[in-house]
Amino acid sequence: MLLSLTIRDVVLIERLDLAFPSHLSVLTGETGAGKSILLDALGLALGARAESGLVRRGAAQAIVAAEFDIGPDHAARAILAEQGIEAEDTLVLRRVLGTDGRSRGFVNDQPVGVGLLKQLGDTLVEIQGQFEQRGLMDPANHRSLLDAFAGARGDVEAVRTAWQAWRDARTERETAEAARTKAAADEEFLRHALGELDALKPQPGEETQLADQRARLMHRAQVAEAMAAAAHELASDRGAEHALNVAARALEKVRDKAGGTLEPAIAALERALVETEEARAALDQAIGDHERDGDLESVEERLFNLRTLARKHGVSVDALAALRDEIAGRLGTLEDGEAGLKRLTTREAETRARYAAAAERLTRLRRTAAGKLDRAVQTELAPLKLDRARFSTTLATLEPADWGPDGAERVAFEVATNPGAAPGPMTKIASGGELSRFLLALKVVLARVSSVPTIVFDEVDSGIGGAVAAAVGERLALLGQELQVLVVTHSPQVAARGRHHWRVAKNQAKDTTVTRVDRLDEAERREEIARMLSGASITEEARAAATSLLSAGAAL
Repeated sequence: MLLSLTIRDVVLIERLDLAFPSHLSVLTGETGAGKSILLDALGLALGARAESGLVRRGAAQAIVAAEFDIGPDHAARAILAEQGIEAEDTLVLRRVLGTDGRSRGFVNDQPVGVGLLKQLGDTLVEIQGQFEQRGLMDPANHRSLLDAFAGARGDVEAVRTAWQAWRDARTERETAEAARTKAAADEEFLRHALGELDALKPQPGEETQLADQRARLMHRAQVAEAMAAAAHELASDRGAEHALNVAARALEKVRDKAGGTLEPAIAALERALVETEEARAALDQAIGDHERDGDLESVEERLFNLRTLARKHGVSVDALAALRDEIAGRLGTLEDGEAGLKRLTTREAETRARYAAAAERLTRLRRTAAGKLDRAVQTELAPLKLDRARFSTTLATLEPADWGPDGAERVAFEVATNPGAAPGPMTKIASGGELSRFLLALKVVLARVSSVPTIVFDEVDSGIGGAVAAAVGERLALLGQELQVLVVTHSPQVAARGRHHWRVAKNQAKDTTVTRVDRLDEAERREEIARMLSGASITEEARAAATSLLSAGAAL
């Protein structure tokens, strides 16, 4: 719940620190005193749109901080975890607004975007006003509100899981079907391309090998002549091997008489003889390979054919082998596609059936809950002087093409304010005063399943008075037993029901006007409610009426 609200330099508020307890709190004051400024300031902390006009005249910036107590399972903790922000026992949302209209957001003193403030704010506070289009009046929220009332969390998750499985199966079938259709359209080309590739049988790395071979063949005669000359020199009587043998034999004859001085020379000659033999063997191998290297014409023909085919398909020569396998695979898909498509179609039908069954279970649960919700809200309408009105939860069945992860129906809360009239959207059928009471009745019923711990009503008593206002105050007090409720009101009957009471007033000096907020004790409450009853001149009769209203509120 909202623990405190700190405001600095917002419109008429120079400095304000408010601590909010649980249950029902009321804020009263004369028109123009600045009650709406408090809500604007709270909205800033919750990520609402910022305007430079909110900065107090003469100040450099406006600052608002709202501190909340969040339970261990509160939705805000999951949002913080997604953003990598460590959750603490309390959560502080802070907004700084400059005179240029630019603002900065902070969560527990960590800078964040305003979007995150709004995301967190939606889980912490719900603001309901006569012209407010969020919360209970937004049809986009009605389905989730009904599901919460029904306790259908597990069934909703089952439907979403089944929907995802069906969608995945459908996507897989559509992808395979598109591939098969494309393969069928390209079958003639694919078979021709496969024939060309199979005729050439390209191998990875073959282009480099052929290019090297072609370079050798282009200089074949020159290389052959050089190798022959080298081989002749090695094999002749005047060659290196003959000379080395003669030198080695001469030294060997006097080896014993040299006292070891010839050993290095003899060893070097022996190594030279071995290496010379190896050189001759390698040269003989090279000559043989050269003779078997093929002819230049056939090597060039294959190399050029490979490069032409690679250009035709827009790939490198080395990628031709992989292209061949891909084309063969596409043709295989075409040949085997019928059986594969049949399997995927069967799987899609099975997942659709599972989704339909899960959605049907959720529909039955929703219809049962809708009846209970309608009866519960209807019970709340009579005390609010709407006994002739009717509240109904409509479930509109969707066409299969419109089924989605939230089920197979659209949910809407509708009202009829006159007997026999057709129900319609609350915002279009009900007047301002009626709308506030419809929302209050609905909120009282949904309070036990609400995920938002704090609700703010801005002039929920607009357009009503007397017994109706007293009934609204009673309902607000009951709601305050389940949630933290803050009410901005002009009704003395509503104000008397509050457990806590603040008065908003303006202090006017020579050059400045400042809004202040005072928490009232019992005597001050009596005076404030008496003022609300009688106006500027408070009479004893008004004080007596105020005492009576407060006594009735305390007895609740």
